[in-house]
Amino acid sequence: MNYTTAGSSIKINLNHKSYLRDPEQTELGRKIIKESIILIDELGFEQFTFKKLAGVIGSTEASVYRYFENKHKLLVYLVSWYWAWLYYAVTFRTNNLPDPRERLNHVIDVITSANADDPTTLHVSESTLHRIVIAESSKVYLTKEVDLDNKEGYFLEYKRLCRHIGQIILEINPNYPYPHSLSSTMVEAAHQQQFFAQHLPSLTEVQGAQQTNADTTRFLRHLIFAAIDNKVQA
Repeated sequence: MNYTTAGSSIKINLNHKSYLRDPEQTELGRKIIKESIILIDELGFEQFTFKKLAGVIGSTEASVYRYFENKHKLLVYLVSWYWAWLYYAVTFRTNNLPDPRERLNHVIDVITSANADDPTTLHVSESTLHRIVIAESSKVYLTKEVDLDNKEGYFLEYKRLCRHIGQIILEINPNYPYPHSLSSTMVEAAHQQQFFAQHLPSLTEVQGAQQTNADTTRFLRHLIFAAIDNKVQA
């Protein structure tokens, strides 16, 4: 994974086995990414097909298959792109902050406000991709092939983000025994609570609509810092 800049825009390149041909390298590939995000958000992953995507982009199914072997691997790519972009956003916002508590607060802010579009990415709507991650990202790893996919490196971007957050947690409390568990819980909870607020509101105190980001941020701050500062019982 690497990041390149051109003027005021950034490009995220994934060195990934989820694709057959890097979609970032061609106009058609970037169009496949852009329109697949819109279509999956509109239809849901189950109803999404390469045939429908080909109709939207004015091409053929065969042309889509030149980039991705199947729609599952396309979803893997999209979710991996999201984690890579989120890692970039987190490190960009926290790079020059010496206080780890302040850094972790900013990390929480970034994760809970990731439903806003980033003007530095040209062909990806982060707000739309964020909805896909909330609704569909668990389908990337809740499969029978998860162990093989892990060996292929499909989850490196997600693990890198969680590892980075875990390192900040250890800076705050070097004796905290569950930094990876807490960091992955934080990332999952940020999306899960927003899903509950929209669809299963009796499972959360997080409110929908305009309050979702603020409520999720407050909840995560309470959860994370209470855990870090609490003496864990043996």
